[in-house]
Amino acid sequence: MRKPQYQIVNKNDSKKLTEFLCKEGHLLLPMLELISNAEMAVDQLIDVTGRAAIEAVLILSAEQVAGSKHKGRNTGDIRWHGKQATTVPLSDRKLRLDKPRLRRKGPGSGQEVDIPLLEALWSNSGLCHRILEILMHGVSSRNYKRIVPEMADTVGISKSSISREFIDASEETIRDLCERRLEDKDILVVYIDGIQYGQIHVIAVMGVDSQGYKHVLGLRQGATENTTVVKDLLADLVSRGLDPQKRRLFVIDGSKALRAAVNEVFGTETPVQRCRNHKLRNVLGYLPDERKSDVAAAMKAAWKLEADAGIAKLKKLAQWLAREYPSAANSLLEGLDEMFTINRLGLPKVLRRCLSSTNVIESPYSGVRDQTRRVKRWRDGQMALRWTASALLSIEKRMRRIMGYQQLWILKAYLEELEGQDSVATKARVA
Repeated sequence: MRKPQYQIVNKNDSKKLTEFLCKEGHLLLPMLELISNAEMAVDQLIDVTGRAAIEAVLILSAEQVAGSKHKGRNTGDIRWHGKQATTVPLSDRKLRLDKPRLRRKGPGSGQEVDIPLLEALWSNSGLCHRILEILMHGVSSRNYKRIVPEMADTVGISKSSISREFIDASEETIRDLCERRLEDKDILVVYIDGIQYGQIHVIAVMGVDSQGYKHVLGLRQGATENTTVVKDLLADLVSRGLDPQKRRLFVIDGSKALRAAVNEVFGTETPVQRCRNHKLRNVLGYLPDERKSDVAAAMKAAWKLEADAGIAKLKKLAQWLAREYPSAANSLLEGLDEMFTINRLGLPKVLRRCLSSTNVIESPYSGVRDQTRRVKRWRDGQMALRWTASALLSIEKRMRRIMGYQQLWILKAYLEELEGQDSVATKARVA
């Protein structure tokens, strides 16, 4: 018997079906009356006709195996044996319908015969990744029915099934991210920052290439204050192709552990820009409300100056703060030189704005929080990693290039000049 072939229905096939239904309009007249009388919605019509169509092609597939169904006594080795309720997975749901049963001649178990089309439907559902997409739009496993379209004959999927499907898909997402090769990405800027879920911390690294496109480079569970965790994360990037000999600009928060890890993996000469937003929050946190606006304005004005002039202004501000607010003064002076790294590069104003803080990675974090807001209990770090990876990679597809990307060639030229200086210094030491 010739094995039947199945193919995806395309738009032309849909057009032919439409033409057929128009010619055989009497088939749809009862449904048309129900819609006109407001007894059936259009989406219900689609559901009913869709189920009927699938059941019809299942019968045709069964006929190719067992022959046409005849009244009276069954003949042949494979026989019709009534029908049975079953489900088939669609892109975002499971559809309940009736399938014909086929059995081989003779008593005993194991005589059931599969219907080829039904096997094809079960093996090509794409349900797992559709569930992942639904959950990434902020629907918890408890409330998924609010977004999955309801049909009269649609079978709900249990909460536990949804969770298992999501775990499988998100574990695959983490694996893909952790195995992502980086040799072919001309990364100029590396942003490092953390996100917190209750007591669980996750560190993410994002890179910007020479064309201004953003790339999620890696994740680790742990806080940015943990040197070991950050060092392992950066070492993993190197093992996946991020050349440690190539100069890049690192934009980090005020963590000393982050700076130490960057020094150890990429060298002490690596240019680092401290996030100004983090610095501003840290300093203002030590001040009373009536002082905050004046100090914030003075800090922002200093950052617009040339490096030496800006540093001098902030040192004077620290001297004034030290009289009444010594903690604020100490916070202001900590890592002061690295607050002006981008000022020394002579970059355009628009580009400096994107390189002065970790906003490039904090902005996607707001999307991560939006997509995970329905999670009520974080069981462990692996769960946090799964959700963060899935959300970030989902957001990555929609990320725009950074502002001022047209001037990134200036940064690239400066970094290449640093590499040349390093090469000359290395040769001099060897000689």
